[in-house]
Amino acid sequence: MKKQLLWLISPILFAATSVGSTEIPFELSNQMNYQLNYKEYSSDFQTVPTNPNVYEEVDSYLDKELTVPFKKIKPNQSFSITSVEVNDQNQLVFQLKDKSYVVADQTSIYDDIVLHRTVLSEKVWTKKNFTVYSSPIANQAKKLTLDLKPYQEVTVSEIAETHLGFFAKINSKGWVNINDLSETDNRIEAVQDLLTTKYSSKNIAVYVKKLSTGETAGVNQDTMMYAASVTKLPTLYYTQVKLDEEKIKLTDTVKYVKETEDFDGAYESEGSGSINKTPDNQQYRMDDLINRTAKESDNVASNLLGYYVADKFDKRFYQEATRIVGQKWDMVSRMASAEMAGLMMEAIYRQNGYVLESLSATNFDDQRIARDIDVKVAHKIGDAYDFKHDVAVVYAKEPFILSIFTDQLGYDIISQIANDVYGILK
Repeated sequence: MKKQLLWLISPILFAATSVGSTEIPFELSNQMNYQLNYKEYSSDFQTVPTNPNVYEEVDSYLDKELTVPFKKIKPNQSFSITSVEVNDQNQLVFQLKDKSYVVADQTSIYDDIVLHRTVLSEKVWTKKNFTVYSSPIANQAKKLTLDLKPYQEVTVSEIAETHLGFFAKINSKGWVNINDLSETDNRIEAVQDLLTTKYSSKNIAVYVKKLSTGETAGVNQDTMMYAASVTKLPTLYYTQVKLDEEKIKLTDTVKYVKETEDFDGAYESEGSGSINKTPDNQQYRMDDLINRTAKESDNVASNLLGYYVADKFDKRFYQEATRIVGQKWDMVSRMASAEMAGLMMEAIYRQNGYVLESLSATNFDDQRIARDIDVKVAHKIGDAYDFKHDVAVVYAKEPFILSIFTDQLGYDIISQIANDVYGILK
């Protein structure tokens, strides 16, 4: 019995209602008792099984001495027992209806009945290769084809213990071996199956993390790619750190001067965004810069935050970013992985501040991850050369991180991956 299944069968172990035995008691003659008492038979039956079955294929014989083979009895094959005898080797044997004999050994023959039942109501999840049967009794069970899928939540209404183990009645429709059910939400396994079978391409990297449990799935999630504007996430995160530390305020202003585009890690001002592409010596508020960076992916706004708030990506900035993603996120090369981006987005989610709010309504909500999903999405896109990325918090019933990096592919594939993952985790 697997330790992780105790939660479900404990009602049986500690408070189960026994099913009345349907076995037929039998009496042995004095001679048979003498023979049997001469030697201990720990595997002998004390009653005749009323619905006999075999664990594995067994031989039957024409004589009770078991010397003349007759035929083989297979699991779930119908047969009945008519009498009990003891042969010259002091073996307890069953005579079958067809006049053949088998050894009366509980290690090979069992009474195919329900030993205990208990009624309950528990939510569980089906595993990958589960099978639904019409009955927990093996020689009466037929496989059922129902509208149930792997990794789907179901309700257990009854548990039955048999000689073959424990079976659960799910959705009042059929019986499933308890080993094919999961106590915890296992849909992340379905996500992993999806990514492995459908999106295992060198041009795609995906990282998924359920925020409530910390469970992850991914494909090529460690592959380093040019992250483009996704590299603005560490800057946004660090800006929120400074806000939380009250080192800066949303109403603070900074000046757009030439130096703000000449430090290591600065973006080309000619890129995306609506701020003037040449330094204008104007003052810009922090909340405006955060919004332009998050919503427009404005290069100038990001540079101003990097220059003034992150102090041109100083030592403390890199220490903080490395603590979050587990390795250096080089702001100059902008090389990162889908997992690094996902971890940074998770950190922003945990901050739950102004930056996260700004990422929740962007100019890019009609494309990529957010395009078709019908719940709130906070995300940051990145585009450069052949690289197209998106990193998001998807506010499903249980929010999750979804980070998708692509090379030489379009926006539609990002939306397709997002829709598939959301379809499982929504």
